[in-house]
Amino acid sequence: MGRNKPKEIRYDLLGTRTVENLQKRHFDAYYCKTKEEALKKAIELIPENDVVSWGGSVSIDEIGLLNYVKENRKVIDRDSAKSPEERTELMRKALLCDTYLMSSNAMTEDGILVNIDGNGNRVAALCYGPKSVVMIVGVNKICKTLDDAISRARNIAAPINIQRFKGLKTPCSTKGSCYNCKSTESICNQVVITRMSRPVSKIKIIVVGEDLGF
Repeated sequence: MGRNKPKEIRYDLLGTRTVENLQKRHFDAYYCKTKEEALKKAIELIPENDVVSWGGSVSIDEIGLLNYVKENRKVIDRDSAKSPEERTELMRKALLCDTYLMSSNAMTEDGILVNIDGNGNRVAALCYGPKSVVMIVGVNKICKTLDDAISRARNIAAPINIQRFKGLKTPCSTKGSCYNCKSTESICNQVVITRMSRPVSKIKIIVVGEDLGF
């Protein structure tokens, strides 16, 4: 049946409608059915001479974009740091790169983004700094309402994301859902709701008709 399977039909319908609503909020938004199409579109959105950096994102890795920019663009890669101090400095420099890559923890059907961050570097870049932000967002992250999107970010994305950081002991890391903790190790210190792109078209969102990230 190929892409005529019921789940894929639903993803196509939902993704296309969400993209239309994102465009009304001044995001450059595109719907790509597959990871392969999404990678091709993302490459088109990143000028050859751009300096590129990124926030922690499984989605950009899953479509192959992370490897592509490392091989074909000048990058600021915090994982290349040889000390914690150098890593921090690279994260600061990333805020002034040309193109910043990331995903979103959740997104509403009417085009509002919800992101939760521990250090704040990822949401800082989303709000201000880089000339362009390119986001890769799987349809699995689209929620009906803003409350649903916030709940998804806190109760699904964060408890999974924290498992990537060895040694952090928060309630969500041991129990699997958000307990609204005040732990010093919390990765939910900044909650950012993005209603619109300003400047117009600064934030470019590729919605992908597949499950990506957490």
